[in-house]
Amino acid sequence: MANFIDRRLNAKGKSTVNRQRFINRYKQQIKKAVSDAVTRRSVTDIDKGEKIGIPTRDISEPIFHQGRGGIKERVHPGNDQFARGDQIERPPQGAGQGSGQGDASDAGEGQDDFVFQISKDEYLELLFEDLELPNLQKNRLNKLVEYQTYRAGFTNDGVPANINIVRSLRSSLARRTAMTSAKKALLTELKAELEQLEQTPGSDAERIIDLTTQIEQLETRIAKVPFIDTFDLRYNNFAKREVPSSQAVMFCLMDVSGSMDQATKDMAKRFYILLYLFLTRTYKNLEVVYIRHHTQAKEVDEHEFFYSQETGGTIVSSALNLMHQIQRERYPKNEWNIYAAQASDGDNWADDSPTCRHILEKQLLPVVRYFSYIEITNRAHQTLWREYEQLQKSHDNIAVQHIRQAEDIYPVFRELFKKQAV
Repeated sequence: MANFIDRRLNAKGKSTVNRQRFINRYKQQIKKAVSDAVTRRSVTDIDKGEKIGIPTRDISEPIFHQGRGGIKERVHPGNDQFARGDQIERPPQGAGQGSGQGDASDAGEGQDDFVFQISKDEYLELLFEDLELPNLQKNRLNKLVEYQTYRAGFTNDGVPANINIVRSLRSSLARRTAMTSAKKALLTELKAELEQLEQTPGSDAERIIDLTTQIEQLETRIAKVPFIDTFDLRYNNFAKREVPSSQAVMFCLMDVSGSMDQATKDMAKRFYILLYLFLTRTYKNLEVVYIRHHTQAKEVDEHEFFYSQETGGTIVSSALNLMHQIQRERYPKNEWNIYAAQASDGDNWADDSPTCRHILEKQLLPVVRYFSYIEITNRAHQTLWREYEQLQKSHDNIAVQHIRQAEDIYPVFRELFKKQAV
């Protein structure tokens, strides 16, 4: 049985097939390293590749070897302490003393972890695996483009997994018929003539020998025609075409008031950068609206949203009102899938939190597919969290999550946007 492996598209000096097989085998360790890297990195480096370390014990192969024990006889030159028949005690493990300052290993010779580099695309693919926008529906078929794979006939080139056996055998039969039909017709005539001469008394012996030789040569030439050739192979051809899908908009609301210290703002930015990378990588042409607020809210561009510094008091309802205004003017609910993500430390004027709940319940939740709220604080929850919690109990399109430290960002992000069971 022959295996055909098409490596023409592989990078020079690398085996893409082996690399993908390795990543799939150790995906659990790699995904853990990727999730740890999200919390270690700075905000500007969150979308770069990563060096992955895998413990040696996880990549060791099983081997058969001789077990320890039994009776052994050895000759040690220069022995002046033991006589024949004496038993030597086995030294305790880790008894050797090196010249370094650290403690010696108690497990024999040590080995470094296996470390390799994954690319930016591989890093993001693992980072956002099994994530999606919840409740996405087809309201108006444009803007947000998805791709669907479909059968596009057959091709002469491809990978072994896509070989079409029936088409390949049909091509093989056509080739063998074309190459041997004339020879088989001539072979039939020669055999008929030979049979007639052999049945006729006094036939020319030289002619019989000549016919026999020609028949043997023709049979040999016909037999040399291969049953299947690389020319015969046909592969299923697949192509991608754009499929009109739902258009969607994501509103990003961030508190930049004085109560949000720099560490809290950095965690909020890290969450939104994850969200931005996820949306732009997964959904083509999805629109993102950035809103920053303190006592007043304003729509800003991407750069100002992530890097501008502002301080002031906190009135959360100003951001919700601005979002509702923009939604009514530019994103009709019957044409757009509307999403929103809000990040805050929970600090708000006490009499403004009921207003926020009213705006969400009466104006925003009826039109949004999904509203996610993250509160970044180590303090006790305040009125805003309690109002949102009450909404979560009565509405299934709002999610409330709590982030205490940077290590919580990625797990919370995955919880908010994990794929929902059908």
